[in-house]
Parts: sequence; C-alpha cells; structure tokens
Amino acid sequence: MRPTPEQLQAAQGTTIPDVTGPGLRVLFCGINPGLWSGATGHHFARPGNRFWPALHRSGFTVRQYRPDEQGELPALGLGITNVAPRTTAKADELTAEELREGGAALRERVLRLRPRVLAVLGIGAYRTAFGKRQAAIGRQPEGIGDTEVWVLPNPSGLNAHYPLDALAAEFRKLRQSVEGADTP
Repeated sequence: MRPTPEQLQAAQGTTIPDVTGPGLRVLFCGINPGLWSGATGHHFARPGNRFWPALHRSGFTVRQYRPDEQGELPALGLGITNVAPRTTAKADELTAEELREGGAALRERVLRLRPRVLAVLGIGAYRTAFGKRQAAIGRQPEGIGDTEVWVLPNPSGLNAHYPLDALAAEFRKLRQSVEGADTP
C-alpha cells in the first residue's frame, strides 16, 4: 500500500502496535514510527528504509520480509518496538523529554517481555533515552535485567553514514552473538 499525501498527514502523531511474543531472542527497537508506518500500520514501512534488507542480509531471516509480513517475526524469535510511540515525519521532531520517557517505558517493556537482546536502532536516540552519552555501536556494558542491550545503526535511508552492506554487517554481529548463545 502506498499511502496518499492525505493518509500520511493523517498519520502524524498516531501510534502503531508493537510486534512481540513470548520467548523473543531479539527485540528490535526503532526510534519512532515514521508517517509511512503510521499510515500502513507496519514498522519500517517507508521505501528506502533498510531494516528489512539488513535483517535478511545479516542472516536473521532466510528471505527478505516485507513490512506487511511483520507478524511472522515472533515465530522467528524476533520482535519490533520503538523508543517513542508517536509517529513523525522525521525522528528529530521528538523532544529529548519524549526520548527519556520512552526509554523509561522501554525499560519496563523489556523487563516484562524478557527478550534475550534489546537492539536499539539509533545511537543518538539510545544516548538520549538512556542517558549514556558515551555509548557506541555494538553490545553495551549494561543490560536491562537479564536482557543484553545492543545499539545498531539507524536503518533509515537518511543515515548516509551506514550503507546497506555496513548496516547488515552490524546486524550480523548481533545475530552471530545471539546464535553463539543458542549453542550449548
């Protein structure tokens, strides 16, 4: 579905449900839903967002899923949530307070869902939401309860610092760590 300009405008400030289930290996966490996601009800829905290609190229999925297939992820041990629930045209429309409040709510969600790993997709949002100004891409020294925390690059097509191959390589490091933990 390609949203009309009117549908995109109407999506401003809406929310979309998380994709979760029991026994998640990885809960991927975007910054917040964009207008395409708000209009379609699917995470990482905007053409040019590289989440779905990176997920596949890293080996998390055997094929590239489409945003409208997000409901199939929990069966693979994968889920999706966001730091801030409000849809915006750009993530920089969020306030630091919204990100901090979202970080607190995310902490509670992680403690309730207990995924093996929380993977936050965006270093700046992670730093603000969790007050970790020196955080870097990769596994973080502090988890949330029993959940490891990783920070991965933002898959937005606007993130020119990470071409798709580099983004997939960071996702792959996470997958290899998770699979290593799966091995007895």
